[in-house]
Amino acid sequence: MTDEKAARSRLTRRRRENSPAGTKKHRDLWVTAEEEAALVTRAEREKVTVPNLLISSALSEQSDSPTERRAIAAELMSLHNLLARSSNNINQLARQANATSEFPVEAREALKHLRSVAMRIDDAIDGLM
Repeated sequence: MTDEKAARSRLTRRRRENSPAGTKKHRDLWVTAEEEAALVTRAEREKVTVPNLLISSALSEQSDSPTERRAIAAELMSLHNLLARSSNNINQLARQANATSEFPVEAREALKHLRSVAMRIDDAIDGLM
């Protein structure tokens, strides 16, 4: 087999490479019908087998624990609430500026707060990566 064909077959392969020492352990896993359907769908989307998907997901260094995902979700909800309050304040300041044709002094503080919220959003996104 040529190097090109060998490289192509490795890229299209769904199953893991055989271990030189052979398989050491066997694990049984019980899942519901819905979980099975979700596993099969995701494995097909990623073009791997279900066992390969489970092993690679479990051993991935980048996977988040459920606790970490809950903390991220809580932070994102907090940021959502901050943005909602901040946008309300900015709208009120814009309404005042349009009515009086003067730039309100409070706008500087509101913009400073908005920048801090934007920095928190950037930090949260960096935490997801």
